[in-house]
Amino acid sequence: MVPMRPLKHPAADDLVLERVLYALSDPVRLDIVRRLAGVPMASCGDLDGGRPKSTVSHHFRVLREAGLVQTECAGTTHMNKLRRAELDGRFPGLIDAILGQRVAEAAEAG
Repeated sequence: MVPMRPLKHPAADDLVLERVLYALSDPVRLDIVRRLAGVPMASCGDLDGGRPKSTVSHHFRVLREAGLVQTECAGTTHMNKLRRAELDGRFPGLIDAILGQRVAEAAEAG
């Protein structure tokens, strides 16, 4: 069996706000980030929402290239985690604001 090639992730100092905001502008990717915020790690399958694999791969590539998620290979499974510490260090309050928006939306709906 050929091992999976390692995935590239930008260094925390190389994160660019415009790329992060672009990645978060898509509702699917925003949902993935919100769901990852509540767990230590999750597989792509845990977060795919029944979407086709090619679509999910695209969304995770955008999130990874923006620096929002860290993806590690565990055999044939990709395990993902939110790069919360790096994001908080580079853009203080951004992730809290993004995650807090969901709380505000729920309060308005309820």
